[in-house]
Amino acid sequence: MKNATTIRLASEKDAEELLQIYAPYVTDTAITFEYEVPSVVEFAERIRNTLKKYPYLVLQENGRIAGYTYASPFHPRAAYGWAVETSIYLRRDCRGRGLGKKLYLALEDTLKRQNILNLNACIAYTAVPDEHLDNTSTAFHEHLGYSRVARFTQCGYKFGTWYDMIWMEKLIGEHTTPPAPVIPITEIEVPELLLP
Repeated sequence: MKNATTIRLASEKDAEELLQIYAPYVTDTAITFEYEVPSVVEFAERIRNTLKKYPYLVLQENGRIAGYTYASPFHPRAAYGWAVETSIYLRRDCRGRGLGKKLYLALEDTLKRQNILNLNACIAYTAVPDEHLDNTSTAFHEHLGYSRVARFTQCGYKFGTWYDMIWMEKLIGEHTTPPAPVIPITEIEVPELLLP
């Protein structure tokens, strides 16, 4: 279908297109505290490493990737195994149309199937919005049910400005004792979703 909008698992072959989405966040914003745009090879490696255990999803619209989202370990120690860090990036011309919400809800659904319980988002934050950071990400996460749980003061320096960082959290499952084991993404079928 020519005008189909789908959500599917990413692959290393998507690296170049995903990097085109990510690069302006590095060069023009404080949304990521990364200074240098990674190479396509490095970005492909990030995708490959994520897909060993966690979902990495892309939203494709009219044959073009409009955005992507993924989960990564919240912390490497075993006791944190039921918690992940979530990330999302959209093409700048695709924001404000509900695509980010669709992507994040698909990620959340997949993580629930893996028995993940805690979603954590590390978000750059500023008391005074500027041309590099406007706190839209905080509002987006609040809209999707995340709550602020921590704030670190002036811990990121970019574009000659000190920025804060906040942690936001969303609980998506029941914390039973013992918890159900986490199922790697490689052991779960992730169907391509056709969106209206």
